[in-house]
Amino acid sequence: MGTDVDAFLRRLAQELRPRAHQSAEVLLRHLRGELPGLWKEDDLSPVAREETAGHVTAFLDVLEHGLDVTEVETPASAPEVARRFARRGVPVSTLLRAYRLGHVSLLQQIQREATRLTDDWELINAAGIRLIATGFEYVDRSSEQVVVAYQEERDRLLQRRLLLTNEASRRIGTTLDTARTAQELAEVGTDDFADLVTVDLFESVLQDDGTPPPVLRRIAQHAVPDGGTQSAVATGRTHTYPADSGPAHALATGQPLLRHLTAADTPDRTGGPLAPGAHSALLLPLRARGSTLGLAQFFRHRTEAPFDEEDLLLAQEIASRAAVYIDNARRYTHERSTALTLQRSLLPRRPVAQSAVETAARYLPSGSGTGVGGDWYDVIPLSGARVALVVGDVVGRGLHAAATMGRLRTAVRAFADIDLMPDELLTHLDDVVIRLQREESSEEGETSATCLYAIYDPVSRLCSLASAGHLVPAVVTPLAVDDGRPAGRAADFPEMPIGPPLGLGGLPFETAQFELPEGSLLALFTDGLLHSRTRDVDTARSLLSDVLARAPGPPEEICDRLLAALLPSRPADDVALLVARTRALDPGHVATLNLPSDPAAVAGARDFAAGRLAAWGLDELAFTTELMVSELVTNAIRYGRGPIQLRLILQSTLTCEVSDASSTAPHLRRARAFDEGGRGLLLVAQLAEHWGTRQTRDGKIIWAEQPLPAESGVRG
Repeated sequence: MGTDVDAFLRRLAQELRPRAHQSAEVLLRHLRGELPGLWKEDDLSPVAREETAGHVTAFLDVLEHGLDVTEVETPASAPEVARRFARRGVPVSTLLRAYRLGHVSLLQQIQREATRLTDDWELINAAGIRLIATGFEYVDRSSEQVVVAYQEERDRLLQRRLLLTNEASRRIGTTLDTARTAQELAEVGTDDFADLVTVDLFESVLQDDGTPPPVLRRIAQHAVPDGGTQSAVATGRTHTYPADSGPAHALATGQPLLRHLTAADTPDRTGGPLAPGAHSALLLPLRARGSTLGLAQFFRHRTEAPFDEEDLLLAQEIASRAAVYIDNARRYTHERSTALTLQRSLLPRRPVAQSAVETAARYLPSGSGTGVGGDWYDVIPLSGARVALVVGDVVGRGLHAAATMGRLRTAVRAFADIDLMPDELLTHLDDVVIRLQREESSEEGETSATCLYAIYDPVSRLCSLASAGHLVPAVVTPLAVDDGRPAGRAADFPEMPIGPPLGLGGLPFETAQFELPEGSLLALFTDGLLHSRTRDVDTARSLLSDVLARAPGPPEEICDRLLAALLPSRPADDVALLVARTRALDPGHVATLNLPSDPAAVAGARDFAAGRLAAWGLDELAFTTELMVSELVTNAIRYGRGPIQLRLILQSTLTCEVSDASSTAPHLRRARAFDEGGRGLLLVAQLAEHWGTRQTRDGKIIWAEQPLPAESGVRG
């Protein structure tokens, strides 16, 4: 009977072999009916037809030649089909079911052929049993090879996706630049994943100006090299998506979409930037901290396999990470812009003309991601033709540092207005910082700052300065040969005591004094000018000295040269730079008279003032000046103590100063009807444009300023 069965199976195989391709087509139609989802991609049909025909031929070889199933090679196209199913995300169980259904369909065809060849049911039953056994053995054998190919492809895909995820973590978010972060997302997305990636952000997110949400800006896009296609929207352009388009739906719902595209998906329906010939797309809303920032779109047009659900999950994970980085960059950019605007608004808008010094200044925010700092500078006119030069640095970054800088600058101006010595001013400023520390919460960090405060007097050419933890200024003095012509310049960092930074409290500050020849340069700066990753501080100081020594031009030009030499690229820290060239007041514009503590000396003081004003061609101011001199000298004689001195200074204004050895300062008050005194200082305040009192080491000075007549022609 066994021989008869073998012969009968051989005959069946011979009868069916001419119709092998027809049998394969019948088998494929059966599979399409049972598993329609496997065949929705047209590109799979040719290789599936080839594989099916190969299986039919191989099984017929087993029946005709009585081969051992283990010796039969699986069709070469079978592993390729398995790999394609793996790339499409088809479950392996579905693939194995297709194999079982296919072989059952083939066995049914063979059974029908058997009933046509014989009516011996005993033979037919015996052949059927043999067919079933051989068929299952063949299915098991071929399925093993197919599953191996399938799993290898799945492992490769998982490895690739793991690498892509790691690459996204490494390459996205390297800077705090919004556009750069979005471009990094687009570049990572086209690394063996998508053929084209576009990133759109809401204009309102970028500008924070209330732009209607539907308006988006194409902030980044990237296509595979030689991809042959580009988005219809150029980078940097604004656009909108139709309300019924896929991108608009994804943005409205916040849910990612996987779209398999056909020729019917016109650009208008898909939102405009669809790549020509794209067969699938992933639409991923960029959401961070509960808000939708924009949309990332991944397209495939050159890659054979369309996107699947696992691709959607992978892209969603990458886009979610990128959205957080983009939001961080956006928030940093917004805060930096706000802090920089605040910082610049709190700094001097333009240099005030000074007869004591010629100044120029620069402020450069840091080029790193650390944020705007609290560096500042100031030029403050003082009484007696003097000027204060200030530079400081608040510890910290961002809005808090900028706001603290503004408060300290205001405090310095207030203390300068009462003419404090540099060490006294820093002591009061230290108290201000300590009060700020007590008022502020611990979350904002400890408030601290450094400050250098210098006063230059063009009459005596003395520079008095004190430092609270700040860098010593660079001083450049002109040298001269015997005939009086300049022979060169010497740059130096003067030896002076440096006190502790502001905010420590309890430690004293000291004032240093030195005389500066006319035409000397003072360069005050914050540490950002010297600190660099490529050189040490000593090298930077030497370079600073060399540039100053070789820079005889105006302060504006000197500032540019210093920044070009010391900061060829964007600084890593904020930089405040203040350069001042000193001037000396013409001795003929200063008149001094020593007075005894005798009321009779008041008349002589008036006569002295009148004579000096006549010599200066300011007779128009003689009456008011005599009144002020009379009141100020009388107060000094009556309430102060000797020595008493009257000094007239002709600069851009006319300043009248009376000094004595008493530290008691007068106070302005309103005299009552029957008071005999109290009207002198009120009269001075009414006649003068500015007046005030400043303490000295030996007493006090009361001063009053008057503007010069426009037609006087006198220049300070």
